[in-house]
Amino acid sequence: MHEIHRPGSLRQTRPRTEGWVQRVDADGRPLLEFGEPKHGQPPIHLADLTLPERVEAMGRMGLPGFRAKQLSTHLFGRMETEAEEMTDLPASDRSRIVAGLLPPLLTEVRRLRADDGMTIKFLWRLFDGALIESVLMRYPGRITLCVSSEAGCGMNCPFCATGRNGLTRNLSTAEIVEQVIEANRAIRAGELGAGGGRVTNVVFMGMGEPMANYKRVLAAVHRMIDPVPEGLGMSARHLTMSTVGLVPAIRKLTAEGLQMRLALSLHAPDDELRDEMIPVNRHWKVDQALDAAHAYFEATGRRVSIEYALIRDMNDHPWRADLLAQKLNARGHGWAHVNPIPLNPIPGSVWTASTEAATAEFLNRLREAGIAATLRDTRGKDIDGACGQLAAADALGSAASGAQAASR
Repeated sequence: MHEIHRPGSLRQTRPRTEGWVQRVDADGRPLLEFGEPKHGQPPIHLADLTLPERVEAMGRMGLPGFRAKQLSTHLFGRMETEAEEMTDLPASDRSRIVAGLLPPLLTEVRRLRADDGMTIKFLWRLFDGALIESVLMRYPGRITLCVSSEAGCGMNCPFCATGRNGLTRNLSTAEIVEQVIEANRAIRAGELGAGGGRVTNVVFMGMGEPMANYKRVLAAVHRMIDPVPEGLGMSARHLTMSTVGLVPAIRKLTAEGLQMRLALSLHAPDDELRDEMIPVNRHWKVDQALDAAHAYFEATGRRVSIEYALIRDMNDHPWRADLLAQKLNARGHGWAHVNPIPLNPIPGSVWTASTEAATAEFLNRLREAGIAATLRDTRGKDIDGACGQLAAADALGSAASGAQAASR
């Protein structure tokens, strides 16, 4: 383990961007948006409801409860949303049932491809005009979808494109789940190359802070992992929840007893820098976030991912690698895996990715200290579909961007 020589005064590129003013509160501190701005909500959708609630909804339509199971099987088992596909439902009631419980939630605006067709980025317009993106990626042996949980984001991290836009609103449970269903429909149509299949892995690394929309996100998780016809029948072990460090929500998720993977977007091991890079750090410090993440590991046995965007002359110093290793090892060994990834610059930013030499040194320092560390694979850079670039733009805005490409 290297001795940590932390400079008393370190020259580095400070957390500012050119041509953009970070949102601040009355005291000049970076503004955090935990409360959802007042917006109308999308119509209730089958995926918003538990199976018993779907039975009740059928009853209100004057239909027998078993129709709820049939409709759920069409949606979650077969990815069918059109009335004419549902031949086991009475012809006289099909259109009414679909209109009442399967209202359209996502309207596709744009679809971009990269990586020889193995990556697709979708730009979706919601019922109120809000825009979100999701990124679908085929890897050997798995298909991963990066989903958005909010339109925009209220965490105000200055190096993230989404953070510039602020929070428009939280997504509903069904708007989150529909991203998976639409991805499955695209795969079935052959849009992701040969091989067929379905989404096997979901990462909550798209637009938004999932933990800030906890109730709806957790309901979406259950729609994904509950067996057909209750849900999609996916494995909880193939779902990853990302957070910038909302400690109370991490502890709440720990108590759920799910086998999801937790990913903590740390990006700096010291509070001095992280206070500026990740404004929520002013509420819950590095050690508090790491303590909560370690408690999640102890409760679930699932190794925690530590996400670390390497920014040149900002957070890529060797002593910061040493400090990160020290903090992780202080809580035990083998409980965390660090995923450094070179920053994907966004327009107007003064920052860029770390050099290859600095990246190699950072990784070597971690590994020499016994920390598992893997340089993250980046997908979709040529379509702004990579880590930290998500900032959905309208059809006239030219720069529809991407989401975090998970390499799990």
